[in-house]
Amino acid sequence: MSVARVTEISATSSTSFEDAIKAGLERANKTLRNVKSAWIKEQTVRVEEGAITEYQVNMLVTFVLDD
Repeated sequence: MSVARVTEISATSSTSFEDAIKAGLERANKTLRNVKSAWIKEQTVRVEEGAITEYQVNMLVTFVLDD
């Protein structure tokens, strides 16, 4: 039996939502061990002068705790 924990993180990108997700997961893997999944809770964009300037995702990352 394993026990997992869920933590919420936010990541941004000037390119796309997909890039923000990849950046968030790459960063999470530097700190957390045994990352198993991520649920994208929220996606938002920042707009300046009618154009998208930044993509942001809030995600719930699940990782299994060490015994």
